[in-house]
Amino acid sequence: MFDLTGRVALVTGAGQNVGVGIARMLAAQGAAVAVNDIVPERAQETVADIVAAGGRAAGAPFDVTSYDEVVAGVADVTEALGPVDILVNNAGNGGAAGMRPEPFREMDPAGWEGPIRVNLYGVLHCSRAVINGMCERGWGRVITISSGAGTGGVNIGVSPYSAGKGGGISFTRTLALEVAPTGVTANTIALGLMGMPDPKITARLARAIPVGRTGTPADIGAACVWLASDEASWVTAQTIEINGGSITT
Repeated sequence: MFDLTGRVALVTGAGQNVGVGIARMLAAQGAAVAVNDIVPERAQETVADIVAAGGRAAGAPFDVTSYDEVVAGVADVTEALGPVDILVNNAGNGGAAGMRPEPFREMDPAGWEGPIRVNLYGVLHCSRAVINGMCERGWGRVITISSGAGTGGVNIGVSPYSAGKGGGISFTRTLALEVAPTGVTANTIALGLMGMPDPKITARLARAIPVGRTGTPADIGAACVWLASDEASWVTAQTIEINGGSITT
């Protein structure tokens, strides 16, 4: 069950954090994984981890905000591993202020571009680069990693980030409806609060989550494995919130 042997997956932003967990889980189920990251060294670290565990992977260091780089990168992936069957749009950008609250009326417009270009245009670029091949082959999976910020469930000042993530959700749903007759599905995972490097911060965040803990990269990787599988062929145009039962994230 959930066997991905013979499939080729491209995971963007897979050199760190959630992306690493997704790449590892897909590889563990048999997929050959193209590990994208804008920093080549980070991509290679994930590749090394997968290969050491007995999986198959290759680095794919390109900038998702450049359509030309994405197209060239996908061509390289196809040559190294084969045509992309599974795309996980995971690369993200929290903006110049990161995830610190900052009211929109106080924001510098120069800081809006990063979150929009990565969180929305990155999804558009990568999806466009692989979708026709998926449709022609009659099988494909597009999984967009979004956030509770994109579904309207936040009360902190991250409006450009929310706009980019919300745009990714709307795009993915519309794409799903367009390609549904071809055997290609497209879904979104909206993340809740994830663990932080500082255990004290993680413990504080966990107190607000009904299940009593923050999310882990493996939690998200497992959901991606399911959505990428043959067993999930009737699941499309959905936004699945993975947040430990939180009402707001």
